[in-house]
Amino acid sequence: MKSLPNLLTSMRLVLALFMFVALAAAAGAVPGLSDHLEPQTQFALQRWAVYAFVIAAVTDFFDGWLARKMHAESVWGAILDPIGDKVLVCGAVLGLMSLGAQPMVLLPAGLILFREFTVSALREVGAGKGVKLPVTMLAKWKTTLQLVALAMELIVAAWGAFPLLPQDPAVQGPFTIAAHSLFWLAALVTLITGAQYWEQTRKALQQA
Repeated sequence: MKSLPNLLTSMRLVLALFMFVALAAAAGAVPGLSDHLEPQTQFALQRWAVYAFVIAAVTDFFDGWLARKMHAESVWGAILDPIGDKVLVCGAVLGLMSLGAQPMVLLPAGLILFREFTVSALREVGAGKGVKLPVTMLAKWKTTLQLVALAMELIVAAWGAFPLLPQDPAVQGPFTIAAHSLFWLAALVTLITGAQYWEQTRKALQQA
């Protein structure tokens, strides 16, 4: 049972990969496959990609919670968890971009990717110098904001793939505005946490 948290984290990586490939295929970006997909199949791939993202996002909460609850924290889990988060977020951003031109999403999406790669590089450099960067509470909230905002943005981009969603501008319009607003907020918090990590690394390296 103590392996359950790591299994959930591993499942997040698999779901993230499936989500990205499904969105890429639906967008016509998988040679030899996309050209033969019917519109209904493309819509189905978009739906399942969104479902996979939501399930993967939920595991982000439960794997850490179960690890603490079961006293099953491990080095492997500590390595996999941040990797799973970044793969899920970056895969969702790239998948979102594949669904078509979305000007209101492009800038925050790019800023989020920029921050994620920058912080990963900072951690790698810091690790080589014996410097550890602890995860802050704001960074945890950043991940939650990113996941919720990306889920909403994926729904907006794949709106037509969900038959139960009303095709009424009075419903779709406010939802789209809410999704964009939350995504920009997530990008802002992402940049703030990135600046915090940069400052922590700078001070730590000066003292090393």
